[in-house]
Amino acid sequence: MAYFDAASAAPLHPVARQALLASLDEGWADPARLYREGRRARLLLDAAREAAAECVGCRADELVFTPSGTRAVHSGVAGALAGRRRVGRHLIVSAVEHSSVLHAAEAHEADGGSLTQVGVDRAGAVDPAAYAAALREDTALACLQSANHEVGTEQPVTEVAEACRAAGVPLLVDAAQSLGWGRVEGHWSLLTGSAHKWGGPSGVGLLAVRKGVRFAPQGPGDERESGRAPGFENLPAIVAAAASLRAVRAEAAAEAARLRELTERIRARVPALVPDVEVVGDPARRLPGVVTFSCLYVDGETLLHELDRAGFSVSSGSSCTSSTLTPSHVLKAMGVLSEGNVRVSLPPGTAAEDVERFLDVLPGTVAAVREKLGAPAATETVRAAGPDLVVDALGRRCPIPVIELAKVIGDVPVGGTVRVLSDDEAARLDIPAWCEMRGQEYVGEEPAERGTAYLVRRTS
Repeated sequence: MAYFDAASAAPLHPVARQALLASLDEGWADPARLYREGRRARLLLDAAREAAAECVGCRADELVFTPSGTRAVHSGVAGALAGRRRVGRHLIVSAVEHSSVLHAAEAHEADGGSLTQVGVDRAGAVDPAAYAAALREDTALACLQSANHEVGTEQPVTEVAEACRAAGVPLLVDAAQSLGWGRVEGHWSLLTGSAHKWGGPSGVGLLAVRKGVRFAPQGPGDERESGRAPGFENLPAIVAAAASLRAVRAEAAAEAARLRELTERIRARVPALVPDVEVVGDPARRLPGVVTFSCLYVDGETLLHELDRAGFSVSSGSSCTSSTLTPSHVLKAMGVLSEGNVRVSLPPGTAAEDVERFLDVLPGTVAAVREKLGAPAATETVRAAGPDLVVDALGRRCPIPVIELAKVIGDVPVGGTVRVLSDDEAARLDIPAWCEMRGQEYVGEEPAERGTAYLVRRTS
């Protein structure tokens, strides 16, 4: 079995396993106590904090450990907003942030705060000028991920941090995906990370808050972790997390170069091997091991199941997966195809032979899924409407509406239109994306008696 979902959770690093087992024997006591066992535990905690802070690029007293990366984000956002409440209650985030950031933003907005979402280009990157333009006198905090979790695009953190610094606004960076590869450059103010993303154990996050940043921890007070992460520290997991972060950093340069070559191989060969594929994400400024592509006329859930049966563990941001019936917010913000979306995220140590086997298996798997999916006969779904055609795809999930559109576009003259009726939210993303891929004109959408009518004009 080839595990290609390291962006969700990287396999436990051998150093993490060794440190975890060793600290189970040495680090079980309360590090706040003064007796021998407590002092020993405290030494382990302090050493782990020093090691993690060195990797992050901050002072040890600026970093605390949290029960998860999500908790680090929520605590960081809430604490920074509360600390600068006198300035205002305006929050800025990008449209492609991790759900933990977006959920924190939703909670802030529900509590009466204001929110600005900065959009991205088709590669998934924000424009630093757009971030700068979003800054206001009442902006309390800005958030920007260091690299995207679904498509791997690296964000211009240094430029955005400079704009925020000039405006006197702290920037929180979600570095969960990139921290194992290197420090986040730029004058950021707060930073979060999650150990299971770099090969540490799950259940450990970190939050760094630079000195001088106004920060007011929310919730009941606690003397642990500077009051920013209440509760008894999971010391064995913390020690393993810090040890593995140091270990993966030592291997990062060589492994990044190797994984980049493998993902370049996938990016170049998938469009040549599989027809009707869109590779998404920035081709250059991206994480070393992540490559994402979408396949027209493919149900994402079925494709993932078939790849699993073939021995490959991959993930998807597709609208057609068991976890959601709407397109990924990342793909939606980028305006790219969501049908049959596959994210391949290679963990360190991935063998080139496994990548070659994946490239051998993929074309046949996609073809089989397309054949298995089938489509209703054109006579059942198309009716004449003067010089135009209407495709009734109501009640049918994507990619069926797009399949029906593709079947009939040739039946209208150049300049004629096809009106696709659909009540699947994914059609709002996939029909325009299909038009861009196929060189047809997407005219727009109109309300219909049921669902929405999507208008496509034949141009070729």
